[in-house]
Amino acid sequence: MSDRIERVIGRRVWDSRGRPTVEVEIRCAGGALGRAIAPAGASTGSAEALDKRDGGTAFGGRDVRAAVSAVNGPIAETLAGRDASAQEALDRALIALDGSPDKSRLGGNALVATSMALAHAAAAARGLPLWRYLAGDSPGPLPLPEIQILGGGAHAARRVDVQDFMVVAVGAPDYPTALDWTAEVYRAAGELLADAGRLQGVADEGGWWPAFDGNEDALDLLLRAIERSGRKPGDEVAIALDIAASDFGRDGRYRLARDGREIDSDGLAEMLLGWLERYPVVSIEDPLAEDDLAGVAAFTRAAPAGVQIVGDDLVTTNAARIAAAAAAGAGNTALIKPNQIGTLTETRAALAAADAAGWGAIVSARSGETEDVTIVHLAVGWAIPQLKVGSFARSERMAKWNEGLRLAEEVPGGVALPPRSRFPWGRAVAS
Repeated sequence: MSDRIERVIGRRVWDSRGRPTVEVEIRCAGGALGRAIAPAGASTGSAEALDKRDGGTAFGGRDVRAAVSAVNGPIAETLAGRDASAQEALDRALIALDGSPDKSRLGGNALVATSMALAHAAAAARGLPLWRYLAGDSPGPLPLPEIQILGGGAHAARRVDVQDFMVVAVGAPDYPTALDWTAEVYRAAGELLADAGRLQGVADEGGWWPAFDGNEDALDLLLRAIERSGRKPGDEVAIALDIAASDFGRDGRYRLARDGREIDSDGLAEMLLGWLERYPVVSIEDPLAEDDLAGVAAFTRAAPAGVQIVGDDLVTTNAARIAAAAAAGAGNTALIKPNQIGTLTETRAALAAADAAGWGAIVSARSGETEDVTIVHLAVGWAIPQLKVGSFARSERMAKWNEGLRLAEEVPGGVALPPRSRFPWGRAVAS
């Protein structure tokens, strides 16, 4: 089937926050079709590719008509007649067409939706699912889920300072069991919050929206929820945190509104290290702000062996920033979000940089999501060992977890998860 691009269609659709976003459809001469939708983040790093938004009063300035016009105009003209399978060449053409360092002229949202749609179209032209097209003869196993139970920070009106309180089913024998265990933890957490009169609904990513007086209250409840679900904290289900410290810290100072205090880098690191001692936490994302490289490096050195230190705002899916952070000893794992950088080619380069540094990787959704399941295929096709989607609620999240169940029927490894040696906590136990 020919993968020569016959038509490029930009479309204005809606995300999980009821905000406009960009969908791109690529139609090839042989009948193949690829389609993808750009997500959007609420907590964003300063070095991220910028979405193109219209400004003005409509939808709080967040409309995307100009980005859609960019797809239907200059992007469509650039891609017309070319082979969808030439991913890197086409991505480079998109980057050059935009011409700005932050993708702001055409919009990171327009570019990432186009880049992902190209990959889907190329796979369809070969009669393959995207994961198989990307993997060739070496697909990865299903990724280990990292799932939000409680939402905070920018995702829940800053009712707690920490953005994500998540769980990882570190002892689960397979992907379906990891989802089963997490579903029970999620249910138990909701019951505990309701019983205590602390439940205020759900946050942007589907996690429970709690009414807590302090950040440690959330950790205490999460520990109780794991126990109430019948699982062993640490051995079967462990805790993962996204501190998102850039949202409440700058220039080495951090304002913890829930705790009513301001502390420096050393103070925040000391608080987090104390949590590592008292709670079964195996992963901490953005423990300090993106402008505090030295602080992240110091925290990485001080953290116990086996703790995953994840860079998000610090590295923004950027190969050069990952290399710089690794050289400074700041972290050991990169969060991978295609829309942070703008194209799949640049996303792949970020993964290569993480691998070259000996870092792990987690492919991640955003707080503003849709039914698009591309990242699940990236996780399997590129053998990324972890997947972070948000919570175990809301259809834009469940679409991705459910896609993993479907892929389990196709991938050679079936429902198997990556071996424990792929994760810092597994390597620490082995040593």
